[in-house]
Amino acid sequence: MSKVRNIKLTIEYDGTHFNGWQTQPRKRTVQGGIEQALKTIFKKDIRLIGSGRTDSGVHALGQVANFKITTDKTCHEIQSAINHNTDDDLSIVDIEEVKIDFHAQHNAKLKTYQYFIYNRYEAPAINREHMLHVPYKLKVRRMQSEAKSLVGKHDFKSFQANDPSKPHRAENTIRTIKELSIHKNGDLITIEITADGFLYKMVRNIVGTLIDTALDRLPVGSMKAILKSQSRQNASATAKAHGLCLKSVQY
Repeated sequence: MSKVRNIKLTIEYDGTHFNGWQTQPRKRTVQGGIEQALKTIFKKDIRLIGSGRTDSGVHALGQVANFKITTDKTCHEIQSAINHNTDDDLSIVDIEEVKIDFHAQHNAKLKTYQYFIYNRYEAPAINREHMLHVPYKLKVRRMQSEAKSLVGKHDFKSFQANDPSKPHRAENTIRTIKELSIHKNGDLITIEITADGFLYKMVRNIVGTLIDTALDRLPVGSMKAILKSQSRQNASATAKAHGLCLKSVQY
């Protein structure tokens, strides 16, 4: 008899037409789509564990998930079967068998997100569903300077949004940002953040506030002051979901 195996997936998806990661009744989600594919392949319900949720409209290059199954199928056969049974905006780009106690969420050490901003007056005709259009000139050096205050271990309560699925906010709002870079290449600005974890909509709230600093809507030193205030009301509006992409998860 075959033993129980633990299968790790690396998943790429265009979040435009998904209602986020987490399975929801009568809504198209990433987790739901893969679980339905697994049910078709293995003729039974299988629980898929993701490294974390992504919101509606958020994309991923390297989301990670795992599931347990008793099967003689090779990893390549499983990968091909899932991809055959899912739509073109979702792809299993890597698969491997891991130790039985591996948990995609609990064992995650670091996550890296990217946020893309297209900064010119004219709206982009291409890739517009994968980057935020800001028509006014952003002061990138100002953004870079302000962002330095966020690197390190801090209480990020000011950048945490209310999570409708949880009546109470996370009690522990301390996170460590390992790296935060902002680069401009032509009209494209890329903000990349690596941390040991993220609060609900934390990246998008940081980006929204950085944009306001770059438009001189906030005084110099605002990021540090907002961080210290521990009040969501002091930070700016949440940046739109479609500019955000989960780049990778490290274990």
